[in-house]
Amino acid sequence: QVQLVESGGGSVQPGGSLRLSCAASGIIISIDAMGWYRPAPGKERELVATVTSGGNTNYADSVKGRFTISRDNAKNTVYLQMNSLKPEDTAVYYCNAERVSYIRPGYSPLIGDYWGQGTQVTVSS
Repeated sequence: QVQLVESGGGSVQPGGSLRLSCAASGIIISIDAMGWYRPAPGKERELVATVTSGGNTNYADSVKGRFTISRDNAKNTVYLQMNSLKPEDTAVYYCNAERVSYIRPGYSPLIGDYWGQGTQVTVSS
């Protein structure tokens, strides 16, 4: 099936930068959208940024102008460049892949949604 592997988390001082990566593995035909989410009050997870296969992006208001999401469709990989980090950005960031079309040997192509295991981002002085 499909697996998402995240990397790039760590601990930085306010104003610092990190770059998160998430690669989807499997026999993948296409992925409609990939993005990053983090826990938020009142909900399990909130959208941080997403990007479609066509390059359309969506950002949370709190990260606009500071974070940039990008995607390499050929590698089934999504990146999140995080600049000017603030303490309130501290969270576990989860990679998401929506409507992943993939091949399972012996079956017709399937579609599913997947989450990564999460990577910790800590911003403190």
